[in-house]
Amino acid sequence: MDHFFLLLIWGVMVGVDLASFPQIMIARPIVAGSVAGLLLGDPVSGIQLAIIFELFALDVMPVGAARYPDYGPATVAAVYVAAGSPGILGIGIATLIGLATAFVGGTGMRIVRRLNTYDVQSHRNRLDNGDSRAVYGITFRGLMRDALRALIVTGIGLAFGYGTRRWLSVDVTTAVLVSIVGIGSALAAGTSGAIKITGRGLGAVSWIGLGALAGLALVVIK
Repeated sequence: MDHFFLLLIWGVMVGVDLASFPQIMIARPIVAGSVAGLLLGDPVSGIQLAIIFELFALDVMPVGAARYPDYGPATVAAVYVAAGSPGILGIGIATLIGLATAFVGGTGMRIVRRLNTYDVQSHRNRLDNGDSRAVYGITFRGLMRDALRALIVTGIGLAFGYGTRRWLSVDVTTAVLVSIVGIGSALAAGTSGAIKITGRGLGAVSWIGLGALAGLALVVIK
């Protein structure tokens, strides 16, 4: 239970960092998952899931009012599911739980945005008159809404994870197959994100090729 509450606090910090405060990049899955693994005493699972969800996050362009999943708290929940599982066996189910949590988080962000918009419109006269207290109040309430959203999303993800760890029993073959699908999906999302960033020309091919060669080199060296 100590781990549960530590992860819940970490998930809130990660969720708020995405858009509200302090935006120091702890919302990135590579950070969120690695720290979650350390908190659980399983850094290997933390890094594995951190890499997988970072690949998913590469396909997201968080610009303006774009709709996108919240992969920070989702990665924390996924690491909780996979912690203690040997090798590849826990990755697939953890990825599924994480993706479900990420989409819940994305829905929560849209709700928070609507509430923030309503709050601004409700105090428009005070804002037009330059009332600094109105500005501070709207900012504080927006931060609290986002913190509550992150708390709920992380809690839901960890609850899913707890139920999975306690009641779901999967044979080794199924676990491996689901893990392969999860890893393959992450690689596809990461490739799509790389193409979005670099374009579709020779530069994109060069960067993706270099990444593939680097990955292959690491596997061979290992």
